Amino acid sequence: MSKARRYITAGGTLACALGIGYFMQAGAQSPVQTAGLVPTPALETPVEITQIELTSAEAVPPMTAPEPVPLPAAPVTLAVAKDVPLTDSMPEEEAAPSFTCDYVMEARPMAAAMVEVKLSAPCQPNTGFTLHHNGMMFTAVTGDQGESTLSVPALTEAAVFIAAFEDGQGAIATATVDTLALYDRFVVQWRGGAALHVHALEYGADFGGSGHVWAGASQDMTRALKGEGGFLTSLGEPDMDHALRAEVYTFPTGAAAQSGEVNLQVEAEVTDTNCGRDLEAQSIAIGANGLDVQDIVLAMPDCDGVGDFLVLKNLFNDLKIASN
Repeated sequence: MSKARRYITAGGTLACALGIGYFMQAGAQSPVQTAGLVPTPALETPVEITQIELTSAEAVPPMTAPEPVPLPAAPVTLAVAKDVPLTDSMPEEEAAPSFTCDYVMEARPMAAAMVEVKLSAPCQPNTGFTLHHNGMMFTAVTGDQGESTLSVPALTEAAVFIAAFEDGQGAIATATVDTLALYDRFVVQWRGGAALHVHALEYGADFGGSGHVWAGASQDMTRALKGEGGFLTSLGEPDMDHALRAEVYTFPTGAAAQSGEVNLQVEAEVTDTNCGRDLEAQSIAIGANGLDVQDIVLAMPDCDGVGDFLVLKNLFNDLKIASN
């Protein structure tokens, strides 16, 4: 329906309502006519309706809409400033750390033609091993961390040291010992408990005198460095059953402060472990005459002689010392 027709319909309806109201009001004010019909008074001219305001008109937007909220003035910071190019392959997984079992040994020359040998074997804590050097062998034991530090008399200038464990693992180290030519060395080695001892009687000393060098009075390398006399080195584990052991006597022949003679002899002690048996041993001598190696087999007395000693006087040649 158009707006014009709605206006006409509304106006006509309102006019009829006004006319009906006027008629009812007029009838209420007049007395009832019983004698005859009274002519109905003429209707008044209808009132013209103008300025009609519709209450169901369409919604009209407000004159002004809310302004948009401005963005913050601070610049936007990018989380990634630079793109990282993609690669065709995925990154490799890092290997998990593992416990290493590398065997490392170092040899460092020291004074008096000695060599410091350091062994690191992390997989062999508190484990016995055999150290080999130019025919000399003795048993040593690693510590809680699988390490061992030994002071070993060199028997050759181009010294090679080999550490061997019972499971076949081991390590090797080398050292150059330039001062070895100044020293004479005498080695006796065996297997088992305290059985053999080297005794050196320097410059006519008697047993128990100041010039008697042996395991009970081993001296140290200071005497050799000063040219005053020799010293004894004991190698091997005395408290380990069937351990390889050795004793080495060193004398500074090329730097001796006085001339004289050194008498050398070896004693074999009769013990509970070797009595009534053959004792196998070996001697090694190095000096001006080169290298001399001898195998030894001793028929030990019966166990009634435990505590006695067998004296081997001719195993090593005596030293003739000329002062330097």
